[in-house]
Amino acid sequence: MTPAAREAFLLGVIDSLSDPNDLKSEGRPHKKAKSRAIDLLGLHFKALGRTIYLAEEMAVVYPGEASFSPDVFAVVDVPQPEDDERMAWVVADEGRELDLVIEVLHRGDRDKDLLDNVDRYARLGVPEYFVYDRAQQRVHGFRLPPGARHYRRIVPQGGRYTSNVLGLDFAVQGGTLRFFHGMAELFGTDDLIGRLTGMVGRLEARADAEAERATREAERATREAELARAALDGLPTAVLAALEARGVACPDRLRAGVLASDDPAALQRWLLRALTATTAAEAIDG
Repeated sequence: MTPAAREAFLLGVIDSLSDPNDLKSEGRPHKKAKSRAIDLLGLHFKALGRTIYLAEEMAVVYPGEASFSPDVFAVVDVPQPEDDERMAWVVADEGRELDLVIEVLHRGDRDKDLLDNVDRYARLGVPEYFVYDRAQQRVHGFRLPPGARHYRRIVPQGGRYTSNVLGLDFAVQGGTLRFFHGMAELFGTDDLIGRLTGMVGRLEARADAEAERATREAERATREAELARAALDGLPTAVLAALEARGVACPDRLRAGVLASDDPAALQRWLLRALTATTAAEAIDG
C-alpha cells in the first residue's frame, strides 16, 4: 500500500468511527472522565520514569478486524512523542497490540461496553479491560488469563480494582474515577495546579505577615531610637539643672563641655555625680 493510499485508508477509518450523534449523546461528563484518566496516567508514568503510550478515541486497526475507537487505550513501554503524528494505532505497523482499554459508560450503549466489547477485546487478546460505569458509579474490570480468549471478572478488594498492567488500583470515590498507587492517590494537572496555587498563596500570606512584622519591628526600633535620642539630648540640660538646683555654680568652660558632649555614658555619670557633688569640677570630668 502506497503512503497516499494508506493515509486515505486511515482517514476513511477515522471518518467511519466519528458518529456525531454518538459523541453528542455522551456529553461533557464522558469527555472529562476520559481526559482526566489520560492526564492522571500520563503524569504518573512520567513521574516514575516509565514510558507508556496513551490515546483517547484513537482509531485502532487489528489485522482482519473491523476498526474501532476505544475511549482510552494504553500500550506500555512505548514512548509518546510531543509531536505525535499518528492518525491511528495500526497493529501491523506498530508491532504492538493494546495492553489495556478503558471505556467510559455514561449515556451510551450499555450492551456495547459491557457485552460486545468484553467479547471483542478478549478475542483480540487485550490483557485488561475496564469500564467506568458513570451512570451507576461503579467499575467493571476484566482480565485475560494466560492463553485464554475469554475474560475473567476482576474481583474488587476493599472497593478497588487492581490493574496488573498499570500497577494501579481503580476505584470510584466522590462521584469520580480515581487511581491509586499503593495507598497514594494519583493527582492530575488541575489538582497539582490547585495545590501549587494554594502553596503559593500560603507562602505569599506568610511573606506578607513577615513583612508586616518586620515593618512593625522597624517602627518600634525607630521610636526607641527617637526616645533614646531625646533622652540623650536632655541629659546635658539635666546635668546643669541638677547642679543649679543644688546651688552649685558651674563655670562656663565646664558648662560648654557638658552642652557639647554626645557621650551618653559620660553624661549619665555626670548627672549622678551632680546630685551629690559640692563643686562642678567634682561632678564633671575634664
